[in-house]
Amino acid sequence: MTHIRNVRSSGLVLSAALLLASCGEAGDEAQPVQDEAAARSAALASENAPSYGDPNAKVHIVEFLDPACETCAVFYPMVKEWMSQVPGEIRLSVRHVAFHSGAEHAVKVLEASRQQGKYWETLEALLASQKQWTQHHTVLPEKIGPAIAGVGLDMDKLMADMNSIEALVRVEQDKKDAVLLRVSKTPTYFVNGRPLPSFGAQQLANLIGEELQKHGAIPQR
Repeated sequence: MTHIRNVRSSGLVLSAALLLASCGEAGDEAQPVQDEAAARSAALASENAPSYGDPNAKVHIVEFLDPACETCAVFYPMVKEWMSQVPGEIRLSVRHVAFHSGAEHAVKVLEASRQQGKYWETLEALLASQKQWTQHHTVLPEKIGPAIAGVGLDMDKLMADMNSIEALVRVEQDKKDAVLLRVSKTPTYFVNGRPLPSFGAQQLANLIGEELQKHGAIPQR
């Protein structure tokens, strides 16, 4: 029998616990509820979001991320490790929200890096070097360039693309969708459209495990 190997990070273990889902009866409010569900689904399914993993994966994680968020920097490698345990079964899409002071600059850097096909390398470089370009939860824009120097970006092109219409439209769409989905902090995760019942690495691991089991990616216990 195949199981996901337990991964310990900060003392937390990836588990695959199943929870029972309750069903309610549709009433007069069914149509507004359906409309809201459709809007939420559309907000989560943005085709413009950078995505990592098999497009046909059974489990789709959507993360709203602030590149200046310390917790985001901690959670990102954990999620990547969990994905590596079940190759092809999990896809990660990232949306940007700038809650920290000055984080809009880092978000635009990320959006511009997509024009050179180096989004994931830039994201990982920013998260790994976060302490170099932030101070007291505030972004220091002049420090970002040196922090991502190893990515191999054309910096002149990057600066030009940061203010391109395409990048600005994507930034605004992420903001709009974050409001619709009531995202108030980062990181915020949705797993196959389901939000975390409460925030925490174990809660995220449990929700991913439930969806993997539900779709047959790992055996039932």
